[in-house]
Formats: sequence, structure tokens, C-alpha cells
Amino acid sequence: MTTGPVGVAVVGAGVISDAYLKALTSFPDTRVLAVADLDTERAARVATEHQVPVAGDLDTVLAVPEVEIVVNLTVPAAHAEVAEAAVRAGKHIYGEKPLTTLPEQGEQLLARAAERGLLVGNAPDTFLGAGIQTALRAVRAGHIGTPIAAHTAVQSLGPEGWHPDPAFFYQPGAGPLYDIGPYYLTSLVALFGGVARVAATARRGRDRRVTGSGPKAGQQFPVDVPTHVSALLEFHSGPSAASVFSFDSANRRIMFEVIGSEGALAVPDPNTFTGPVQVRANDSDEWQDLPVTGTTAGRGIGVLEMARALRTGQPHRASGELALHVLRTMAAITDSAEAHTFTDESVDTPLPAPSPLPEDWDPYAAELG
Repeated sequence: MTTGPVGVAVVGAGVISDAYLKALTSFPDTRVLAVADLDTERAARVATEHQVPVAGDLDTVLAVPEVEIVVNLTVPAAHAEVAEAAVRAGKHIYGEKPLTTLPEQGEQLLARAAERGLLVGNAPDTFLGAGIQTALRAVRAGHIGTPIAAHTAVQSLGPEGWHPDPAFFYQPGAGPLYDIGPYYLTSLVALFGGVARVAATARRGRDRRVTGSGPKAGQQFPVDVPTHVSALLEFHSGPSAASVFSFDSANRRIMFEVIGSEGALAVPDPNTFTGPVQVRANDSDEWQDLPVTGTTAGRGIGVLEMARALRTGQPHRASGELALHVLRTMAAITDSAEAHTFTDESVDTPLPAPSPLPEDWDPYAAELG
């Protein structure tokens, strides 16, 4: 078995790449060897900034023999194509969310990777951070008794106010459900296990939007996906959840609460790695803070855990199977909203919730020699 740090290439040098590269270049168990982008000049700038030795297009980085994991940070429409190319080149693949834009593509990707003995991982890895992990441990420790239901909401006016090129957020594979939804749905599955069936409604608030910052400020672009989605989810293990995902709300809101037979748990923003986590007993008028323990190292810890799994043969938590289940759930929500009925056709058979990370899991430890 190969030993030592795992070689990594990042494909897609856009906004999110900076967070990944800062983390992955700081972990002793990963070595970032290459950066690729359609804009090879941008790839070169980003590689230089993070002291990465190779930059170029996709073929260039796939040809680097020491690259074992390809981190796919491209736009959603390119996720399947880049992942398939990596698998054909014999590389393990870790992608940004969603896994692919269609469940059928995700199924094919996982099948082809399995045929070649390759691992698939996928964002979000925020559920591995201290905040959500503390919440998972609190539920499993019985702090709120038997889980009954969850309520989540994420509402804003969308990313065009801050992102310099936001059009892709409003194309298939994105929108609030596919862009923000994976953070909430992944955390819910981590809490309760797999989704059994869903019901949903969806609306598109505006047909066109305007870029608010950067060199494209003032430019209009089309909206091709729903921008306000309300969903009811029923889990195989029993609990239910009511969730709202919106890019149409002037009232910015982030909310995640779990109700149990003995109390309620306030869960932190699942798009972060930190707390706070609070619990309130049925017989109390006050919320109590729980100690928040775990890593806050940021985006890339899912890649790191997969890299360690590659060396040790242990399972990893931000897995392709989990991402595919979340993708199928989002597809079922979309189908339900279009058909105006409950649907379970696109949702998996029971999926066990991933076990919490050990409280002392350390991304900065050199475990691989």
C-alpha cells in the first residue's frame, strides 16, 4: 500500500478554490500538486499564490502521476464531465456540491469509480465541522430525547449582490435548492439517516437578475430554476423536516432546529464549521450552550478524511453515496413541486447516518507518515 501524504489536484480556480487551497496546503497529509482551469492564466495565478508547482488545463493535471485525488471545483454543469475524466485517468474524485446535476449521472459516476476501485467523495464537508458534529453527538447522547422533527430555513436575495459572475447559480444544478440545499439536507441525513419521501412547492420570483458587483456589474442574466422552494421530508427512521430554500427573501434568515420528546436543539448554520449549539429542555425557559468540540479547519476536511481513508482502507463520511442520496432527494423535491404530490420515486432505500467524527480528530496531525 502506498504511504505518505496524498497528492491532490484542484480543478476549477474560481472563488471557492481559495478556501480549499488554503486548507489543503496546510494539512500534513495532503500535497497539492496542480491547479487546472479553463482559463489557464487564472490557474497559473492561483497556483503561484498558493505555491503549487503545476498549472494548466484538465489534461495537464490529470497527467501528473503523483496526483491521486482530483478536487472538482467547477460549476455544477461541468461536475459530471470532469469527474468522469478523472475516473478514466485512474484518479479518485472529490467534488463540490451537487455530485452531478442529475441522479442518473451520479449513479453512473459511482458505478464506474467502483469498477476501477476508486473512491468518490463530495461536498459539503461542513457537517464534519465542530458545530454540526457537536449537534449530532448531542442528539445521539439523548439531550432532547427521541428526535421528532426539524425545521430549517435559509433565505436571502441570492448571491448576485456579492458574486462577480453569479449567472451559474440560476442554471440547472444550482438555484437555492441545489446550491444551498446540500448543506441542510446533508446535515439532516447525518442526524436522521436517509429520506423516505418528500412533498414540495416551488416558485421562480423573477425571470432575470442583475449582477451587482465586479466587472460584470449591471449585466442581466436569465433565471432558469425555481428560486423559492418549500419542502416536507419524511425520514426512514421516523422524524420529519420542514425546510425552506429561498433566493427571493429580503428578510435574511438562517434557522435549523431539532425538536425532540424532551427538548429542542438549536443547530448552527450548516454552511459553517463552528457553533454555537444550544439545547432547551421542555421544562425550561432558557437555552443552554453546549460545549462545541471538533475541527474548524474549513473546506477541505472532507478531502483530507478521504485521503486518510485511501491510505488506511477505512470508510470516509463525506462519501459519494451520501452525496448521491442528497442529490436524489433534491430531484424528488423538484419532481414533487412540479407534480404537486408526495413522491418517493427518486429517494433511496434506507441510508444509515454517518457516525460522528472522533472529538479529537485533528486535520493538522501527520497520520500518514
